[in-house]
Amino acid sequence: MAFFYADEQFPFPVVRFLRAFGHDVLTVQEAGNANQGITDAEVLQFATNSNRAVLTLNKRDFVLLHRQQPDHGGIIVCTDDKNWERLATRINEAIAGEENLQGKLIRVTKPPA
Repeated sequence: MAFFYADEQFPFPVVRFLRAFGHDVLTVQEAGNANQGITDAEVLQFATNSNRAVLTLNKRDFVLLHRQQPDHGGIIVCTDDKNWERLATRINEAIAGEENLQGKLIRVTKPPA
């Protein structure tokens, strides 16, 4: 089981599938941090302080943050995929062999059509 923090734009249906796989997922909305103009750096800091890896579709900004602040709780950057179950399955598979997500950047990409 992994502990995740889903950023504001991360699709909630994927969160539900990840929870069904047994992962603990807290969303920005559930944490009371939505619609406040919180920066990506603050999202990452909140996740790190909560011992959670960030789930995001915002590849560009979070890859940059990983380079600037490599001491974090983990970052999972995903390619947008409207097949929510398939995206959740790919995330689950991408972390399956990981003992710890601390400081890791994991890319989950959409398979070719």
